Amino acid sequence: MIATTDVLTTERLTLRPWQVDDAAAALEIYGHTEVTRWLSPEMDRVADHAAMRLLLQQWIAESARLPAAAGRWAIERTADGQLIGGAILLPLPPGAEDLEIGWHLRPDAWGNGYAAEATHALAGWAFSHDVHEVFAVVRPGNIRAATTVRNNGMHWVGETTKYFGIELQVFRLRQADLDPAAPASPRPPDQD
Repeated sequence: MIATTDVLTTERLTLRPWQVDDAAAALEIYGHTEVTRWLSPEMDRVADHAAMRLLLQQWIAESARLPAAAGRWAIERTADGQLIGGAILLPLPPGAEDLEIGWHLRPDAWGNGYAAEATHALAGWAFSHDVHEVFAVVRPGNIRAATTVRNNGMHWVGETTKYFGIELQVFRLRQADLDPAAPASPRPPDQD
């Protein structure tokens, strides 16, 4: 089954498929070393608009081949339509038996609860597609990300070099762990 990256909405966010025309706004995210230094696999900061367009083209093509529930989303703040981040549900190597949940926000969007809201929406989406657990992988020292995943009810699993060949902290979230009182669950935009 091929993934279709549907639009997900929460109280304050719209998670939608990436478009190549998002390059300028995406560069405001992935052009920051403060964002890319924490990504797994390792990623250098995107240097310019042309490089960002190429990366978005690659992500869009990869998303078309992903299994159901998986995908990459652009995160827009619904109130003003501003693109503030990206979110992922991606198979983890090796073997793609685990599904990673993650987010990447512009530094000026940090500290507003957007990561928690996006994580909750993506987890709800995954669980509605017969996924039983999702994993967050966090680089040691990324205290902000570790705090966010714990605040979302994710449980510490341990440390491993299994994914991407680098030391990572692993957290797991199962459907029973998803707090219904947490940030709004995903809903199609036409059911607001």
